[in-house]
Amino acid sequence: MPNLKKILKKKKYTRIPLTLTATNHFEINAKINGVIGRFILDTGASNTCVGLDKIEFFKLSTKASKTKAAGAGATDMETQISTKNIIEIGSWEQKKLKIVLFDLIHINTALTAHKALPVDGIIGADILKKGKAIIDYDTHYVYLKQKSSK
Repeated sequence: MPNLKKILKKKKYTRIPLTLTATNHFEINAKINGVIGRFILDTGASNTCVGLDKIEFFKLSTKASKTKAAGAGATDMETQISTKNIIEIGSWEQKKLKIVLFDLIHINTALTAHKALPVDGIIGADILKKGKAIIDYDTHYVYLKQKSSK
């Protein structure tokens, strides 16, 4: 039986390692606007998010948003939006990425309480859908489909 890695390589997927944290989350490294950061891979998050404290770090231009964020026990959190960003995960790239910004202190407090490192943000379902993601929970990899060159 052929293995997943070989099948997906033929289908032009790139393989990106995931790190399982002490809190049983998968972490992934990604670059936003050329700056590397640590992110939680969250299939339940609708959007890719970055902490408000990382605006300058990731070179983000932001504007106010009327949308409120909720998740991980917090609700009605103020948000900002940043558009026209570039994200790179391994050799996979997405331009014109919209990022939601909100205060990640509740998430990072929970992580550090369990001896895990704080994160810069969350990779959400928006990226996973665009990349036609396949998560291999057994081997701790995510596969993202490369865009065909035109």
